[in-house]
Amino acid sequence: MQWQAAALAAGEIAQGWTREGGPGGAILLFDADDIRAEACGGLASLELDLPFRADTAVRFASISKHFLCGLLATDGHIGFDDALGAHLPLPPALGAVTVGRALDMTGGLPDAMETLWLLGVPPTATLDRHALLRFVSSLEATNFAPGTEISYSNTGYRLVQAALEAKGIDYAAALHERFFRPLGLSIRFPEDETDIVPALATGYWHGPRGWQRGRYGLHFSASGGLAGSALDLTAWAQALMSRRGPADGLLARLGARRHLADGRATEYGLGLARSPVPGLIALGHGGSLPGYKNHFLFAPEYKAGVVVLSNREDTDAHGVALRVMAALAGTTLTEPTPALPDGRFLAEDGPFWLEHQGGTATFLGAQETLYPGEGGFAEGRSAHLPMRLRLAGGVIEGEIGHVARRFHPVPDGLSASGAWAGHWVCAAQNARFDIAVSAGVARLAIGAGPLYMELELTPLGPDMALMERGGDGPWRQRTCLQFSGNTVRLVTNRSRILVFERG
Repeated sequence: MQWQAAALAAGEIAQGWTREGGPGGAILLFDADDIRAEACGGLASLELDLPFRADTAVRFASISKHFLCGLLATDGHIGFDDALGAHLPLPPALGAVTVGRALDMTGGLPDAMETLWLLGVPPTATLDRHALLRFVSSLEATNFAPGTEISYSNTGYRLVQAALEAKGIDYAAALHERFFRPLGLSIRFPEDETDIVPALATGYWHGPRGWQRGRYGLHFSASGGLAGSALDLTAWAQALMSRRGPADGLLARLGARRHLADGRATEYGLGLARSPVPGLIALGHGGSLPGYKNHFLFAPEYKAGVVVLSNREDTDAHGVALRVMAALAGTTLTEPTPALPDGRFLAEDGPFWLEHQGGTATFLGAQETLYPGEGGFAEGRSAHLPMRLRLAGGVIEGEIGHVARRFHPVPDGLSASGAWAGHWVCAAQNARFDIAVSAGVARLAIGAGPLYMELELTPLGPDMALMERGGDGPWRQRTCLQFSGNTVRLVTNRSRILVFERG
């Protein structure tokens, strides 16, 4: 392991945060027993001019996921092969999904936040655990047949936490007693963003008025609610690697490859995922909430790893972790490739669209950077949104989410169809919107009072259109509308189930 080279790479990133004078983060390099290098830079609080340190806390976001899986692996109250419906009253489609598939991203569960946003409820809206559980329990379909695809969703983690609590298990207390207290960790599980977390860095994003605080109104569930420092996360990763105390045996279970229904292996385990570092098997996970970008990676074979925590939205935490791990391994990463043509493309069937711009691919609104692969393919580095694409005869073909796909170019100059106009209603969610079409231009109106907005639709074909929604902090949502007679389906990568009927 090239500790000096990795420390230099980490130091350059942290020094850049400090030079800029804005938010920053901490990067820690570690082996099984010690912290080998520490690089911190930037500010934990712009208001108070507090430096970001290794003991500064951030919201871990989705790094939290494997802690729930670790608890299930050790307490025996809920099995990974159990159906969700055995533990919670759920609609048949959701209830039939197994706990393991709900947690390894192959269950097809619609993501709660993404689905709410499609209905016009922004991520900044304040919703408690009870409201969110009622909402999730009302969803009557899955995005795809369980085990046939992989696509990221937080819903399974929310449901499993609710199942534990229905058995009288306080999730926060269980984590503290099982893992945090024995290992001396200061990791906490706040209910929402109003709860006090000692030494918590403020999360920032760079908006029209400069740096602004990130906001997230939804209840923090087991999918992404933990908060702690780089020192905490490093100590936990060391315990996983060295099989220390309550972490004994967890890594083998959580980091093992999972499989689709046809037997194909995925790179996403139970809250831990594999990342491509040449010559290494690197396990870890990332996390993102408005103003926080984090990732940790470690190579169990070499008992070495890196933690990257940041309180700035523009941090490519996975990219930073990969860069430092590559330096640690004495290797280099390939640069992004613009091997595919720029433009928008539409699948031969279904509401599946793709956009490519300069090496970045967007599938149903979810972005991935592409890198050179074998056989002329461009490949992503994400375990939960794997992409492998190439250009063949003017068509982009390959796999996304382990599903074979073909995309044809979308021609320029398309006009909206007059058949899209009307009043559209989703009775199951008490939701509605209107579409007006004039001179080939369609506009969708949704919401009430101060949340009312009008959004232009971009045609992809005679029965397909794109809609972009923003204004909720740093995040943007790009939705595909698929029209079919008197129905229209709203589709993003994480939510594909909402169907509206003509009113």
